[in-house]
Amino acid sequence: MQNIESSESKNKWITLFVVVTMSFMSCLDSSIVNVTLPVLTKQLGVSVSSIEWVVVSYLIVICATLLIFGRLGDMIGKSRVFKFGIILFTAGSLLCGLCHSFIPLVICRVIQGIGASAYMANNQGIITQTFPSTERGKALGILAAAVALGTMIGPPLGGLIIAVLNWNYIFLINVPIGVIALFLGFKILPKSEKTNERMDLKGAVLLFAATVLLFGAFIRGQKTGYDNLGIISALILAGIFIVLFIRQETQEIQPLLELHIFKNQLFSLSLICAFISYICISASIILLPFYLQDAIKISPENAGLFMMISPLIVMIFSPVSGSLSDKIGSELLTLAGLLFMGVGFFLMSFLNEYSSLGYIAIFVSVLAVGQGLFQPANNSLIMSTVPKNKLGIAGSINSLVRNLGQIGGVTLATTLLYIFMSQKLHHRVSDYVIGRDDIFIFGMKNVYIVLMGICFIGALFTIFRLYQNQYLRPLRITD
Repeated sequence: MQNIESSESKNKWITLFVVVTMSFMSCLDSSIVNVTLPVLTKQLGVSVSSIEWVVVSYLIVICATLLIFGRLGDMIGKSRVFKFGIILFTAGSLLCGLCHSFIPLVICRVIQGIGASAYMANNQGIITQTFPSTERGKALGILAAAVALGTMIGPPLGGLIIAVLNWNYIFLINVPIGVIALFLGFKILPKSEKTNERMDLKGAVLLFAATVLLFGAFIRGQKTGYDNLGIISALILAGIFIVLFIRQETQEIQPLLELHIFKNQLFSLSLICAFISYICISASIILLPFYLQDAIKISPENAGLFMMISPLIVMIFSPVSGSLSDKIGSELLTLAGLLFMGVGFFLMSFLNEYSSLGYIAIFVSVLAVGQGLFQPANNSLIMSTVPKNKLGIAGSINSLVRNLGQIGGVTLATTLLYIFMSQKLHHRVSDYVIGRDDIFIFGMKNVYIVLMGICFIGALFTIFRLYQNQYLRPLRITD
């Protein structure tokens, strides 16, 4: 009997290892290419506004398919969909590593994104299925830490890889990891069970179309202008599809997205705060490599090393934030985190082409402290505001919000950057202006000021959430 219990205990931790590893890799690949973007623009011969498709194509397809694969996991088995995701992600990584031109690379990133979405949509469900309630929180906490770390460590790791090898290896490193995870997955992951539930095909098509049209139009508009008839038409269509999707989900018996969960005000407010934080983090990560490499002229490998400051600080403060949230509550920590992030963006708005690395490191550190305080506490709030039978839904929505925030941050940062740069030059700009570092600095300063404002808006939402949590929770318990 002891041997059986020991074997089951060992298997569940191996299962957690597989789930955490692949979740870490999916988040890593959403940000690892950021530090290589200046290199890719030169080696692939494309503009800055074009090269961001290497980042956003991956994120768009994840946002467009995450709920679809989550629903599919409920229908045919979470482990089955998870293993399919590993196969597709690993194959896509190999194909990306073999690419030497722009268009094939974007196509292969889409393949990667579909695979990542398949296993990201089912990771929390597998953990919930594998671990008893007494250990589930710990396992989900490890997963959350891996997701945050994967998002943050991507840029510095990418810088180190291209310092030793070439950019293709930022994708090729995924291949052996994916093969090992797949081997363990076939042996260890819990058996899949099929159900008689059906897919909301109409909702899936509407969600996919709305996501691709919306973000595709925003990104394409950076180059063509938003007064372009095609861009305007795409945005209008996206809006119509979103309205039709919401209507479909309210009428569908087995919807992709259970909208009634948003009636929980604390849950919705926590998601808004999470969305704001991921927008700001992603926007900062996309700008910093260009500032370091093009404006102050440091090498990609040194830029990668420099960008390790942020994930190291997040690693230090995240466990502290998690422990403190158990003692003093999560709301105050999320408020402190957003305020720190706002101050960090304010400080970074003073950077120019002559700033020393010491000052930059201090400003980045303030921003990272805010991230480290905010993320664990806010994740805890999100998962604690729903009943146990809604943890899977809440986790999927949280993952969707994270990816929407990441793609929203990239789109917002680059769109505002080009708008401010164009205002300064009095003509449309959609690329780094060689020999005019001051133009990029002007745009970057203004973007950081906008991000500061967004963080302080998030802080206001957090204050309101603190009020709601303090005064409305007793009423809900009574009800």
